Amino acid sequence: MQCSWKAVLLLALASIAIQYTAIRTFTAKSFHTCPGLAEAGLAERLCEEGPTFVYNLSRKTHVLILATTRSGSSFVGQLFNQHLDVFYLFEPLYHVQNTLIPRFTQGKSPADRRVMLGASRDLLRSLYDCDLYFLENYIKPPPVNHTTDRIFRRGASRVLCSRPVCDPPGSGDLVLEEGDCVRKCGLLNLTVAAEACRERSHVAIKTVRVPEVNDLRALVEDPRLNLKVIQLVRDPRGILASRSETFRDTYRLWRLWYGTGRKPYNLDVTQLTTVCEDFSNSVSTGLTRPPWLKGKYMLVRYEDLARNPMKKTEEIYGFLGIPLDSHVARWIQNNTQGDPALGKHKYGTVRNSAATAENWRFRLSYDIVAFAQNACQRVLAQLGYRMAASEQELKDPSISLVEERDFRPFS
Repeated sequence: MQCSWKAVLLLALASIAIQYTAIRTFTAKSFHTCPGLAEAGLAERLCEEGPTFVYNLSRKTHVLILATTRSGSSFVGQLFNQHLDVFYLFEPLYHVQNTLIPRFTQGKSPADRRVMLGASRDLLRSLYDCDLYFLENYIKPPPVNHTTDRIFRRGASRVLCSRPVCDPPGSGDLVLEEGDCVRKCGLLNLTVAAEACRERSHVAIKTVRVPEVNDLRALVEDPRLNLKVIQLVRDPRGILASRSETFRDTYRLWRLWYGTGRKPYNLDVTQLTTVCEDFSNSVSTGLTRPPWLKGKYMLVRYEDLARNPMKKTEEIYGFLGIPLDSHVARWIQNNTQGDPALGKHKYGTVRNSAATAENWRFRLSYDIVAFAQNACQRVLAQLGYRMAASEQELKDPSISLVEERDFRPFS
């Protein structure tokens, strides 16, 4: 009887040892896949040598803001950046683009696009798991001892500009403004930043460098991530007006058209049509509600958010299942009723939000608007943006060009 008891005990101890070894092996293995790096011919130093982080096996909710340039994405990003339990990153895919695009031809081929998207998905998967070392593959010059001053728009992330990640002398507990953060915080220690990431329950990332929600399917379907996508859209006519003012050199021919009343023969119309096509393709996928997007996708029009920011923010957080932080509500109050002239940065978020929803109508000529309406009529109809039938209608503020639509989350 005594021998039998000892045998059972030995078997139990052996079983525990085997399970422990299996768990150690599972967590010690790197889950990194580097097809983007391999196909681009980059050294896979971090894939082989980098430290390992365990994938998110909890039910934490992570967020991707899928947008395009000048669609209000910086504003939406702040709705998560201000939440104390969210680790927010502003455009980390900039580093992928900056590293890979010089290797490609100016007109990227489908193969180039696949490499870009593959590398972007790998990086996003790592960042959602708080593996910031993986980002080092795309930072130039490479970080030394996991420290760098080359993180794109570091100052747009609250966590990266406050303790313990940033500890400038005499700063108290204040969160630094973007310009002050870059100037006072010194080098970013990615090890400390990763620890701050793991201390928070959610990771939110904003990107304007993924064309369509279909490109995110592998991440959305990964149960280890529990990722939800907020697709932000805006009237393409408003995007065109905003880009023409912000990127004056790149969009100078559109401004020339506005100034002279004559359409330049060499106008790059893809600066408009690419936005409309990407929106249309992505929204078509989202609105058909495929099973893989169930509970994972919410379409948000910038105009709805601008008109009623608190209500729409509550809807977004309700969809995500994340409690709305009082800091977010306070930030909305302070940043949606201000004078946009107070914002010094071209990506600033201080504005009278209701007044900005349709003010593009006074910054484009009717000829340009009519051209845009013809080129983008499909997506305008999909998203509930009305056509302006005349110059008079375009400039009449009493006539809204935004239809009342209720784009409910797919849940």
